[in-house]
Amino acid sequence: MSIIQKKISAPIPVQGTAAASGELDDLLALMARLRSDCPWDKKQSNHSLIPYAIEEAYELAEAVQSDDDEDIKGELGDVLLQVIFHCQMYAEQGRFDMSDVITTLQEKLIRRHPHVFEAEILADDAAVKVRWDEIKIEEEQTRAVRGKPKRRLDNTKAGSALMQAQEVQKQASKLGFDWEGISGAFDKLDEEVNELKAEIVNKTKEEIKEKITDIEKELGDCMFALVNVARKLNLDAETATLTCIHKFKSRFGYIEEQLAAAGKRLEDSDINEMDALWEAAKLHERTQ
Repeated sequence: MSIIQKKISAPIPVQGTAAASGELDDLLALMARLRSDCPWDKKQSNHSLIPYAIEEAYELAEAVQSDDDEDIKGELGDVLLQVIFHCQMYAEQGRFDMSDVITTLQEKLIRRHPHVFEAEILADDAAVKVRWDEIKIEEEQTRAVRGKPKRRLDNTKAGSALMQAQEVQKQASKLGFDWEGISGAFDKLDEEVNELKAEIVNKTKEEIKEKITDIEKELGDCMFALVNVARKLNLDAETATLTCIHKFKSRFGYIEEQLAAAGKRLEDSDINEMDALWEAAKLHERTQ
């Protein structure tokens, strides 16, 4: 018996003036219209949207923490936008569409809940979690049979770049791919920083622009090496970075407040004045 392959076609763009109807089909048609008529949306690719997908997930987490309904609705919508945007582009490529994504999700939910949809009995939520993980392993074995072998580091958790970097290094260390002490990690960091400098120092803007892809890779190597130093110190790179961000925002806020007290805006100041206020902000922190 022959298998008829589904023909994938992108949604038909909404015609005329669009309206908010609350219907999924209308949302897909609206996205198709944006891909057709909006210069920015037309320019995007699945890879160019990756930073936005990560950003929206974090903003949703913040909205849930705030417990503000309007914020939560808005951020959930932004996450949904990433889903339909990707589906639209993959449909344009003839690979799959939204219905395929929904079907795949439904199949996974049914498959991973045998205690709901089959006769299997699980005692509590802990048992559900154990069974969920077992089913995931079974799925991975099925992937291997289909020609998609599961490699050792493929089990690392998803997350921010810093979280993934630290998890990958942790797993590699368990497999023996690591230095004994921290000195090797510092040597690697120095090596990577020097390679980054070699790509940038004494280069013109034009030369840097021409090699920006190589520079991006070298910068990534530096950050990966620095995360390794954090791991060696038993510090969490994500937490350390978030602490730094909070500190930076606090100090910059102090600069803004001091300028406002003097009747000035940030735009009216210069780097020398702001740098002096930055140092004052550091002193102010010590007195708190």
